[in-house]
Amino acid sequence: MEEREKYLNPTPMIDCGHKTVQEKANEVAKGQKGVIEKASRLFYFVRDEIKYNPYLPRYLPEHFRASDTLARREGFCVQKAVLLVALCRAVGIPGRLRFAIIKNHLLPGKVAELLNTNLLPDHGYTELYINDQWVKATPTFDLETCQKNRIIPVEFDGIHDAKFHPHTQDGKFHIEYILERGSFEDVPLNEIREWLLAVLKPEGKRVILGEESL
Repeated sequence: MEEREKYLNPTPMIDCGHKTVQEKANEVAKGQKGVIEKASRLFYFVRDEIKYNPYLPRYLPEHFRASDTLARREGFCVQKAVLLVALCRAVGIPGRLRFAIIKNHLLPGKVAELLNTNLLPDHGYTELYINDQWVKATPTFDLETCQKNRIIPVEFDGIHDAKFHPHTQDGKFHIEYILERGSFEDVPLNEIREWLLAVLKPEGKRVILGEESL
């Protein structure tokens, strides 16, 4: 088995074999023959039809599972990345998760209250294998969120990496990539928990442990 073949298989949280994931992937990619076209359709579906919500629970496997995010129709960066990877795997496009530490200069208030920093240690996005190369794709902010907050939307052409822009439409500092953590076959739930517990205030730790909600 080639290395990339394992990135077509279902995992506990990237459940690309789930009926609803399979049906949605085929529906969105219908009529698209090329890998770039299929990946692009799936990217924009996840970017815009799964609404961005940073305040969802993130301490159990089902909080990240692709089929659950699809049913919920909203998610934060990791949840949306998991769904995009699952949809791509469902139509034969190898996909994997990637994590990075980023600095968000415009961090939402509720999130900022839980952190000791504006560094986010668990930003998740995707890598898709297209035409013999891994291409990064970040489907986090839907178009409505971008328009409301003057964020430059991430556009995906299947050839070039599609990551956050460093500035907003108004030229304000927005996202800065600090450290790449690497690629993962499935959601590294234990690692995410450790990354978050290292930077969160006590009340934030209780949220991550499921003792309180955002």
